[in-house]
Parts: sequence; C-alpha cells; structure tokens
Amino acid sequence: MIRQIIKIDEDKCNGCGVCIPGCPEGALQIIDGKARLVSDLFCDGLGACLGNCPQGAILVEEREAEPYSEALVMENIMKAGVNTIKAHLHHLKSHGEMGYYNEALKILKANDYDIEALTTEETMACGCSGTHARTIEPAKADNLMGGELHSELRQWPVQLTLINPAAEYFENADLILSADCVPYAYADFHRRFLKGKIVITFCPKLDPDIERYIDKLSQIFILHKINSVSIVRMEVPCCGGMEVVLQKALERAGKMHFVKVNVISVDGKII
Repeated sequence: MIRQIIKIDEDKCNGCGVCIPGCPEGALQIIDGKARLVSDLFCDGLGACLGNCPQGAILVEEREAEPYSEALVMENIMKAGVNTIKAHLHHLKSHGEMGYYNEALKILKANDYDIEALTTEETMACGCSGTHARTIEPAKADNLMGGELHSELRQWPVQLTLINPAAEYFENADLILSADCVPYAYADFHRRFLKGKIVITFCPKLDPDIERYIDKLSQIFILHKINSVSIVRMEVPCCGGMEVVLQKALERAGKMHFVKVNVISVDGKII
C-alpha cells in the first residue's frame, strides 16, 4: 500500500542515536554507524523521531510500504518494558491515533498488564509540534487595518492526519469538513464557511489511509458532543468520497447528524 513512512538521509546521518528513544515502536536501530529503518511494519509514519535528529537526516515520505502492524509492534514493546509501553501509548494518543491506541490497550489487557497504571498521564516529549492541539482566537475587526481581511481559523492543526480526536476544541463544536482544494477555489471561504466552526480538511482521492480517517472521525463523534456537521467540497466526482467517509464514521460511532453539503465549482462558484 502507499502510505507515509520514515526515510533516512545516510549522507547526513552521523549515527549519534538521538532518534532512537523517539521511536518506542522499535522501527529505528543504529546499524553500521547509521540509523536504519529496520521494518516498514513497525513504522507508523507519524514522524515523532523527526524533532530528535540534530542533523536533519530524517524525513517523512510517501511510498509503497507494508501496512503498519500494531500487534507486531506491541510484541516488541512489551519485551522492552513498562517505560517503553508508556512512551508508545503516549505517542499514539498525542497523535490522535485512537484506533491503534485502543488496539494496544486490548493487547496489554490480554497479557494481564495494569492498564490504569500504564495510562496515567505524564508530561512526555513529542517532537512533532505540528500535532499539538491548540485553540486560536480570531482577530477582532477593530484590531485590523481598514479593508484588511482576517483569518477565521479557530484551531490547529487542521489536517485530519494530524488532528487529535480528543482535542477539547471539538466539544460542542460546529464541525465543517473541507476538501483540500476548496479554500483555493472559493475566495470567500473564511467568511462564508469557516467563521465560528472547527474545520477538518483532507482529500478522499489522494490521501492514502482512508480507513484511518474513518476511525479518527468516528472517535471525534464518540468523544464529543457535536452541534452541527457540514461538508464543503469540490464539484469533481472523487470529492464525493468526503460524504462516504463521513457517513461511515457516523455509522461506526453510532451517531446520526443532518449534514449540509456545499459544492464548489472549479471556477469558484457555489453550485
């Protein structure tokens, strides 16, 4: 399958090993003086190791790779001890990977681990600043220069890959799912669609792991009270996949919502 996975620039890597603790899954090892990705199956592609490389030798690429396996990862992690288990659970939860997180808990419970002790929250480092959930206060009109437009974005991140379903800004939210292309095609996107809403953006055609998207969205509906849901997508047929993804997520969460769908033409008009 095509998915995101770690790539190491061997010319830049000096084998310092700083990246190794940032990968509790065990996908990275130092071999022959260089950091190596030892198995596609162990790499989740979330990039927690990126911020730990002083040489900038690690990046995330999209390529053909074996599907990530939480079961195989847990076999290795349980051998490494309690601290590694905690690091892995924190890693999954901080990146919003609640499907993998819950799968890991089931495996741990089946192996008689104390789940409460393992899931006690502690402050732990995570190298991916782009995934840190935060609320944004939109600029007030009286703080702007005459005629200046302002952003209506109320939260960060916005890409579904990076979003944490447990983020507090989802509680009592008016949720809008936007196709990646919409803000480029429709000039008044912020005022017409984004104002007062929490936005999630993705592409149902180009993004590789739609099943994970369905799981993430379902977790948002399970964990929070969502006031309203709308979709804004392009007129192209593949963009209709957004409605399919949302419907499957609602079914998985056991929720029902009236969904308003807005369709944008490629020349920037509301159809």
